[in-house]
Amino acid sequence: MKPPKIEPVDAGPAIAPEIRPGQSLELLKELHILTREGKLNQDSRRKLKQVYHLYQFIEKLLLELPASSAGITLADHGAGKSYLGFILYDLFFKTLALGRIYGIETRPELVQKSRELSHRLGFERMHFLNLSVAESAGSAELPDRIDVVTALHACDTATDDAIAFGLQKHARFMVLVPCCQAEVASCLRQNKALALARTPLAELWRHPLHTRELGSQITNVLRCLYLEASGYQVTVTELVGWEHSLKNELIIARYTGQKKRSAAERLRAVLEEFGLAALLETRFKLPPTI
Repeated sequence: MKPPKIEPVDAGPAIAPEIRPGQSLELLKELHILTREGKLNQDSRRKLKQVYHLYQFIEKLLLELPASSAGITLADHGAGKSYLGFILYDLFFKTLALGRIYGIETRPELVQKSRELSHRLGFERMHFLNLSVAESAGSAELPDRIDVVTALHACDTATDDAIAFGLQKHARFMVLVPCCQAEVASCLRQNKALALARTPLAELWRHPLHTRELGSQITNVLRCLYLEASGYQVTVTELVGWEHSLKNELIIARYTGQKKRSAAERLRAVLEEFGLAALLETRFKLPPTI
């Protein structure tokens, strides 16, 4: 007698190999990273790769933080749909008894959707605030101290506001991916005629395209010097390959308490050289002792 034929069990759709172990597939479907069938399209694959790569950097920093009675606190500025915040909570904070993530976003419809999603998933220690980055610094809805500040593609001066927030909240770490740095380029544009007469270096921003590109580069250099002058050790690297995103510069700042006088001096010198000294009164306020 022939043995009975055993039919293979349908295990359902295969999980995409890019997805990290322990990641909630339901969350990825809710974020529209996965389709309802559990598939990844090319755009979602690129988005997930960026967030995962940033997560790897942040996870290492979170593991360095000592245990506290309140748990780790993280503020994500310019949160948008909160891809980063939800994945951080799902892969790291969910396993902790304590710790909170605050998503800061100006668009009320995105804040509401994030609140609803966190409620559906039982992510009780996620909070979403309908505030600008600048407003959040004075909000009573946030604690006096935040351990980690993130800003993924916070546009133009929102990155500077995130740095100011981090300084005020005594952040141990800041993780920044700047975007659309327009303020310095605007200042360079206004003073272009005077600068061309004063220094041949102004040829670096004589053409409009160069003005925009140089403005972006100078902005991030100034931010790094400002963080070093404020007591942070700074690392600058790529987030992912340039083929995935042109806004690809990742700035990681680690608080050491050692305020570098040399960084403050170079910050002032660069601002003076490029006719940007007025920013010392707004974006890059240094303590009088430095």
